[in-house]
Amino acid sequence: MGSPMESNAENIVLSPPQTEKGLNLLLQSRQSKRQFLTAPLTLNQVSSLLWACGGKKVDAVTAASRTIPSAGGTFPLEIYLVVGKGGIKGMSQGIFHYSVEKHALELLSGNDARSILSKACRDKGFLTQAPASIVIGAIYNRTTNRYGDRGVRYVHMEVGHACQNVYLMAVDLGLATVEVGAFDDTEVKKALGIADPVEPLIVLPLGYPA
Repeated sequence: MGSPMESNAENIVLSPPQTEKGLNLLLQSRQSKRQFLTAPLTLNQVSSLLWACGGKKVDAVTAASRTIPSAGGTFPLEIYLVVGKGGIKGMSQGIFHYSVEKHALELLSGNDARSILSKACRDKGFLTQAPASIVIGAIYNRTTNRYGDRGVRYVHMEVGHACQNVYLMAVDLGLATVEVGAFDDTEVKKALGIADPVEPLIVLPLGYPA
């Protein structure tokens, strides 16, 4: 019987990943879901999800102390929350901007924009089913002003970090999500009431998995 990890001149056989607890378990459990219960979320759940998406670490004292890495600390991402009617307990429907500095939601509109957002995303019905959605956009020139065209790649790396954080936090909270990248940029901006220079990059519906 060989040891858990064996090697020869060409190959190294790795030991199995440990998936029993902590982050390992979250990674093992992470998967995309496209069916959601209509049960409302709690404000505490939403707070944790938004913080994971790109908030400041607790007791952070430097600009580089957020939950996601950012090239040169340029932080190009802008985070929005679309809340359906009755989607979050103790909170009204509407479109909100997440203020990282204040860890607070700023009301942009009192509309339930889920159906408009769904149409902008090629009629994905689960976006109207999910109680709420996070929409991540970016102001590219925050990063490209420093790094030139290469900065575009750095922005896309950053949104990937943010999405994975939301996935893992959702699993930890007993919730689910799925990345939606197929949409009409102009229509998503209209649905949220946002304008240049913000460009939408990803939509993440949130809810209890059905």
